[in-house]
Amino acid sequence: MKKIFLSLLIVPLLGILSAVTAIAATPEESFKKSFPGFPADSVTPTAVSGLYEVVVGSQIVYYAPGPEYLVYGPLVNSKRENITEKRTSELLGNKLKTVSLDKAIRMGTGKHQVIEITDIDCPFCRKASTYLAGRKDVTRHVFLLPAQNHPNARAKTLQVFCAADKAKAYEEAMSGKLDDMKFTPCKSAASEEILKAHQEIGRKVGVTGTPLFLIDGQVVLGADMARIEKILNGK
Repeated sequence: MKKIFLSLLIVPLLGILSAVTAIAATPEESFKKSFPGFPADSVTPTAVSGLYEVVVGSQIVYYAPGPEYLVYGPLVNSKRENITEKRTSELLGNKLKTVSLDKAIRMGTGKHQVIEITDIDCPFCRKASTYLAGRKDVTRHVFLLPAQNHPNARAKTLQVFCAADKAKAYEEAMSGKLDDMKFTPCKSAASEEILKAHQEIGRKVGVTGTPLFLIDGQVVLGADMARIEKILNGK
C-alpha cells in the first residue's frame, strides 16, 4: 500500500520538476529564443538586477528577460560614469591588442606605440594625424579604412598603397595633396590586397567609425586630442 502511495506521489512530482526544468532557461537561452538570428557574442549580467549586457562585435545593447526587451543606449551610474562607453573601449582594446601589424603603414620610432585606424578623407582623422605627425616620441601603425560616404577615399587609399614609400604617401594624402584628384588611379593588384587586409582588420575589430586609436594600450575613440595628449604626456 505504501509503495502504491509513494508511486502516486512521485510520478506527479517528477512531472512538475520536468515542467519546471523545461520552463527554466538561462538568460542566453531566453535571448536566443526571443531574438533568433541576432548576432550576439555573449549575454552576461550587469550591475543592474534583471538587466543583461549583450555584446555584438564591439557594440553593446542590453536585454531584459521576462518582458523580453532590448534596450539601446548608454548605461550611466550615479557617478555619471558611462558604463557602456567604458565596456566598449575595453572590448575594442582587447581586439586591437591582438591585431597583426604586418600590413600596417609604420611611421616613427618613438617609445609610445600607436595603432591608428583612419580614413584619408575624414577631417577629424586628418586633425589627429597632423598632431601625431608632429611628435617624435611615437611609433605609429596605421590602417586605412575608406568610408563609403567619402567617395574619393578609396582611390586615394590605393594611391598610398601603390607608393614605394607608403608612409610619405600617407602623410601627403592626409595633408590634402591628393584632394584635387588629378592623378592616374592606381590599379595594382597588390594595393587591392593590402586594402582588403586593412578592411578585414577593421571588420574583426568591429570598427564603427574613424579615427580609432590604441595608444600605449589605451583606447581613444575619435579625435579626442585632450585624451591623446594626456596619454602621451603620461598625465
